[in-house]
Amino acid sequence: MYDFAVIGGGIIGASTAWQLQKRHPDSRIVLLEKEDQFAAHQTGHNSGVIHAGIYYEPGSLKARFCKAGVGATIEFCEAHDIPYEQCGKLLVATNDAEQERMLALFERAKANGLDVELVDAARLRRLEPNVSGIGAILVRTTGIVDYARVANRMVEEFRKNGGEAHRNARVTALAEDTDSVTISLSRKEPVETCYLIACAGLMADRVAGMLDIGIDFEIIPYRGEYYRLPASKNDIVRHLIYPIPDPALPFLGVHLTRMIDGSVTVGPNAVQGWKREGYGMLNVSIRDVTEMLRFPGFWKAARKNLLVGIRETWNSWYKPGYLEQVRKYCPSIELGDLGQYPAGIRATAVRRDGTMVDDFLFAETKRSLHVCSAPSPAATSAIPIGAYICDKIDEYRS
Repeated sequence: MYDFAVIGGGIIGASTAWQLQKRHPDSRIVLLEKEDQFAAHQTGHNSGVIHAGIYYEPGSLKARFCKAGVGATIEFCEAHDIPYEQCGKLLVATNDAEQERMLALFERAKANGLDVELVDAARLRRLEPNVSGIGAILVRTTGIVDYARVANRMVEEFRKNGGEAHRNARVTALAEDTDSVTISLSRKEPVETCYLIACAGLMADRVAGMLDIGIDFEIIPYRGEYYRLPASKNDIVRHLIYPIPDPALPFLGVHLTRMIDGSVTVGPNAVQGWKREGYGMLNVSIRDVTEMLRFPGFWKAARKNLLVGIRETWNSWYKPGYLEQVRKYCPSIELGDLGQYPAGIRATAVRRDGTMVDDFLFAETKRSLHVCSAPSPAATSAIPIGAYICDKIDEYRS
């Protein structure tokens, strides 16, 4: 019998297990990951940005966790010799409408207590000679890191402290009674635990649905496609370069990201995925598609974002359309510069009324806690999220 079991070996599950073992060194804790490696999905397929927290509603969990997560992530990297860089980010306005939204975003950033500065066109040109715009917000604390490396180091530390971590441990069923939760696994013996924490990412709704939890959402996958610039253009920018977010788009828009390995990526966009863990353009899962089509929230969300969805899908297949999204602020990038790079999948929690859950969302039973929605900046926020979960468990035990 384990004291705690954590489902999901992405960065949130790894962070939770690691911190739980530190707090309760005498407890038996197990981490269960269904793949043959940790950080195999969202953690290993994102842009590696340490977000400062500029976009988020003041007082929201996103704003709180993200701001705390910057320092916690950097502290972890320094303690474990993981490379990172606080290169800063510029959010660039290219027209009057974007400049108006930029000024509102700047006020939100100040309300969130961030180190930001408004930059005019002349200073923007000095900071980034290859970037065009009429103004920008400079966010100094934004950084870059390899989150898969961070997550795997957390698993190492968890094991060093006495925790057990198992790969190829796919959960097939959960059964909760008054004293424990039994976790059935494919090709492994069942695991019994006093308390369960589920950090299942793209499968969060399915894992929660194995217990008697009244959830009103479903995970809808949206694929984020990237390109990588040639090595000859690794110095094209010094900062991360983002557009001013479009309120019609439920994601941040195509940006230029310096990666920790020295390369520069372009992306991501946001196109409908037809397989939760399908990273190719033509990947389809009959089960995933069937569940989406039966879910009323999918159709309502699709109608709300129909024009955006059509545009994003067109630009996914028509490379020059994708290129124009980045050329509006970096005109020196050419079509031939867009080289192949792996896509990612966003696990977007959509409610039955079609609204996308825009903050971290948790659900509980007497003996389990589920991370139901962990959108960006979840990787940046992983350590504060893990601490929050540990606090909730300590309240339960007291």
